[in-house]
Order: sequence, then structure tokens, then C-alpha cells
Amino acid sequence: MKNTKELRTWLDDMKLDHPLVIAGPCSAETEEQVLKIAHELKDSDVNYYRAGIWKPRTRPGNFEGVGALGLGWLKKVKEQTGMKTCTEVANAAHCKLALENDVDLLWIGARSTVSPFIMQEIADALQGTDKIVLVKNPVNPDLALWLGGIERLYTAGIKNLGAIHRGFSTYEKSKYRNNPEWQLAIEFQNKFPDLPLINDPSHITGNRDMIFDVSQTALDLNFDGLMIETHFDPENAWSDAAQQVTPDTLKQIMEDLKIKKPTETSAEYRESLENLRAQINVVDDQLIDLLGKRMQVADKIGALKKEKNVAVLQSKRWNEILGNMVLEGNGKGLSEEFILKMFKAIHQESINHQEKIING
Repeated sequence: MKNTKELRTWLDDMKLDHPLVIAGPCSAETEEQVLKIAHELKDSDVNYYRAGIWKPRTRPGNFEGVGALGLGWLKKVKEQTGMKTCTEVANAAHCKLALENDVDLLWIGARSTVSPFIMQEIADALQGTDKIVLVKNPVNPDLALWLGGIERLYTAGIKNLGAIHRGFSTYEKSKYRNNPEWQLAIEFQNKFPDLPLINDPSHITGNRDMIFDVSQTALDLNFDGLMIETHFDPENAWSDAAQQVTPDTLKQIMEDLKIKKPTETSAEYRESLENLRAQINVVDDQLIDLLGKRMQVADKIGALKKEKNVAVLQSKRWNEILGNMVLEGNGKGLSEEFILKMFKAIHQESINHQEKIING
């Protein structure tokens, strides 16, 4: 699959004056609930009404969706409000039922994207469809796996494609339910700048109070749209209650979000920008030089440990460094998340240098 302007055709044809908006409940619970939310979203910026019919849960015993029964409710949404509908599909049987019930947009969840076998099964089931199909990133930060799933669909003759960035699972403590790993999403855009990319702040945050900020960040990074879970009674939702917003809150979020200009052409702006970029280039060169010097010291430590037959990893020392750097970083306006990622990478490179010397 190559990047072409044709990848954007389905989105461009909508001629929207705002980012694409997909909204609706995490789960379709009852017909009354589905229709009530739909009517409250009818006269808003929402372009597609979403509702989970089949809900793959991490552990059994939780609500796993109403199943095919909910597809009839989505039909009524379209009949009564005129909104187009969408739902998640996780296997060939889901695809068949969704197509039979004229669901307008299908998305493939993070747990499905991790398996090339499942993605191929879905691609075969949807072969040649003109429906829009969006692929969520896999639960682990693996760009090749994400793109591979999309390419399987493309190879099956499905041309109306897009991606959903919903963050990535991590064993580390974080303020996010799923770490956004923005750099990976940016790399996705660099490889396929014309493939529509939608942000899912609900699953990234797991917290309705953070949805606006993540949505704004996504738009600042040129995402094409947002998927936001919406419920008229979020606190009592049958699944993912903490991350759903009310229809009124969603409408306010849409009003408050700012769409930035792609660029600025004035000479004053260009001159100021180039000056600041030149300053960054100087600092970046200094950073590389300092990191090189740090690794030279690590090499000497490796030689000393080899001479004295001492293990490479010294956990106590590492924890002291990490704690001190987090405090130092806070004082310089650097987030704990950034400091941890940066120094873990530096520490790993230092270990690699020492192991090369000890084993050399």
C-alpha cells in the first residue's frame, strides 16, 4: 500500500467544515438508551453514531454486549435521526451481520489488530466492500502490526480505510488508561499522511475530565477527527463509565476545541520560526555531544567492572539516579513521564556499552 491522495477520498467527499466526529455510547445497552442518546446528538457536529454491539472484555463475567439484537437499534437510529451508524467488528460473523444490517462504518478493535490471523479473516469477510473501515492501533506500540492490518484490508479491495489512535497498554503507572505515545502516531502520519487518522481520547484517558485536553492535542497534531464515547447517564453506564461524557458536554467540547492553521506565510513568522529552529539545532548538537561523553564514561565503568568481575546492573544506583532526575526535571518544567522515558533509554544504552566491553 502506497500513500496517495485517493486514500482521503471518502473523507474529502464529506466536505466537512470541522474534524470528523464519531460519538455514542461505549455499549448499546437498551433500545431506549441507544435512541435517546442518538436524538440528543442529532443536531450536533456528530457525523457517525457509534455503539458497541459486541464488547470484547479483558476478563469474562463483564458485560459483553447485546449482540446482533443491537443492530436493529442502530437501524432505528438511522431511520429516526438520519445519522450514519458504526460499530466494532471482531470476526467474520460480525462483519456479515453488520453488512446485512447496513452499518455505514466498521471499526476493528485493538485486541483484533494484534492478530494477523484475525485481520485476514476480517479482510476476507469484507472483501471489496465500499463501507468505511477503520483500524484501531494494537494494544502494544507496534507500528508495523498496525499498518500490516490496514494493508491486509487494502489488499482485499477495501479502499475506504482509516486508522484510530486509541493509545497503548503499559505495565507502568501512568495518568492515562492507555499511553498515547504521540511519537508513534506522528510516525504513522509521516508514512501515510493522506490516510485519515482519528483520535480516541476516551480510551487514551479512561477519564472524562481529560478528554478535552487530549482531543486538543490530537487536533494540534493534525488528526482528522475524534471518536468520543457519549452517554446520557455516564455514571451508570454498563461499561467504561468513567470515560464517557454527556451529549451536552460533548457539544461544549466541540465548541471549545481550537482548529489551528496548517501554517503561516508571513515573513515575520517565517523569520522568527527559522531563528528558533536554529537555536534548537544548536541545543540538539550539544545534547548529542553530552550523550556521547556520558557513554565514554559508561565504557570506563564497564572496563572497571570487567576487571573486578562485577555485575553490570546496579539497581540501587539506578533507582537513585532516576529519583534525582525526576526531581531535577520537575524543576526545569519537564514532565515525570518524559524524564522516565528519556533516562530509561539512556540507562539501557549505558548497559549496552558496558556489556559490549565486558563480553568483548
